[in-house]
Amino acid sequence: MGNKAWHVEGKTGFDALKLQDDPVPEVGDKDVLVRFHGSSLNYRDLVIPKGMYPFAQRDGVVPASDGAGTVEQVGKNVTRFKKGDKVITLFNQGHIAGSLDEHSVMGGVGGAVDGCLRQYGEYDEQGLVTMPSNLNFLEASTLTCAGLTAWNALYGLKTLLPGDWVLTQGTGGVSIFAVQFAKAAGARVIATTSSASKGEKLKQLGADHVLNYKEDTNWGETAKKLTGGRGVQHVVEVGGPNTMAQSLKAIAFDGVISIIGFIGGAKGEQQPTFLETLTNICTVRGLLVGSRHQFEEMNRAIEANNIKPVIDAKVWKLDQVKEAYQYMWDQKHFAKVCIEID
Repeated sequence: MGNKAWHVEGKTGFDALKLQDDPVPEVGDKDVLVRFHGSSLNYRDLVIPKGMYPFAQRDGVVPASDGAGTVEQVGKNVTRFKKGDKVITLFNQGHIAGSLDEHSVMGGVGGAVDGCLRQYGEYDEQGLVTMPSNLNFLEASTLTCAGLTAWNALYGLKTLLPGDWVLTQGTGGVSIFAVQFAKAAGARVIATTSSASKGEKLKQLGADHVLNYKEDTNWGETAKKLTGGRGVQHVVEVGGPNTMAQSLKAIAFDGVISIIGFIGGAKGEQQPTFLETLTNICTVRGLLVGSRHQFEEMNRAIEANNIKPVIDAKVWKLDQVKEAYQYMWDQKHFAKVCIEID
């Protein structure tokens, strides 16, 4: 039994990604050996080999937090899974319920803990969830990071209600999940994009309004007008300081802006200050994915509403990982970039 595995050796860019043959991991008493069939990439995976990731990571790690596969073997004390079960990795291995703590924040798969761009991986039984029955392995592999981050944004602090307004930015994985989850919950969605063709796809996914942020640089005020002047209850903020100023213009009283990324860069021309949370009477929160409890809650909603994650048309193989990273870095993708692992 071989185990082809990628490793991140250094921080020199995508050439730091090395493919090698690893031994199949030994299974401890409480561990589960997973044979991976699908993985998906996140912006985080691209910045780790570039040395731009602000959270825990170790040199030589197997990349990618997101993986779905079948249970190949279980340790003698495992009770949660049996051989043949279909499972997905949990992003922060120790984050079972409630808030992150100083211990669980150090357990990120693909950063500090070996990830999913390999044929076999072993995880503590607590660090896996059962796959939703309506999804295939590639679809399921998109849930670990992007799916759960969107779910936490909409439900983690203040529960999204039917009739609420949600503002999403762009067409990355988290933003698209947020559109799908919001529509399934009976909420209304305003989505931003800079591309007319991506705007059409957002409408097909259920977005009520699509704003082109290149043509309408004051899209935050436009969004507020679309809600009849009340503002949006939830913003899924992926852009960083430059989009934050507009998000604050769009937010309703007691609304929540969830900061989940900084793809627009970490430096802003128009840095908002913390005072703007007072002048807009809103909550701004940072979040790092979510707990296993939330993951299981989300999976029940995915099954009940038959939500299908959106996958980019181009699916890559395990030996094409570097090309897949470059393709995503060049922003040639729509929604989730997936890698098939046989």
